[in-house]
Amino acid sequence: MLFEQRFWPGIADGSITLAFRRWRRPTVRSGGRLRSPAGELGIESVGVIDEAAITESEAHRAGYQSRDSLLRELNVREGTLYRIAFHLAGPDSRIALRKRADLSDEDILAVRGSLERMDRTDKWTQRTLRLIAERPATRAADLAATMGSETLPFKARVRKLKELGLTESLEVGYRLSPRGKAVLERLARETAVEP
Repeated sequence: MLFEQRFWPGIADGSITLAFRRWRRPTVRSGGRLRSPAGELGIESVGVIDEAAITESEAHRAGYQSRDSLLRELNVREGTLYRIAFHLAGPDSRIALRKRADLSDEDILAVRGSLERMDRTDKWTQRTLRLIAERPATRAADLAATMGSETLPFKARVRKLKELGLTESLEVGYRLSPRGKAVLERLARETAVEP
């Protein structure tokens, strides 16, 4: 479940605590967590609702000026209408992880294990990290072309690296996080000393 940028401030300050979506099937579940640019959201409830049951107050809690403006947006899509209640549960946990550059041997082992699992069918992780290090703030499409990849699969791979706290998204492109730089340097040193 994505939120347009116009909703981020309201989510961050707690004034937006509802969302309405038309889906074939829900993409979030009660009790789950969802990362958003405003922080990590705790999903309180997800339920089917008839649009006639949406109140003016609920439209405001979803970040809309009026119920009519919410319904206009909802009615351009097809699917079952869901009401999602949530709260801001805290900052995105990846932010703190990205800043951690003081890596123990155990940290490196864990990251290496994750990278090796991702590399099972195609060795791409370290090549992608090196490319982002060499060309920060470069459009994803340009980086993907350098890797011989389509843009969407390339972005999906970078998201996996972001989950490990190794990369950060910029307005255009990416950069390595302090953790990503430390991991790449450590892996390069270990490779250099292998017999």
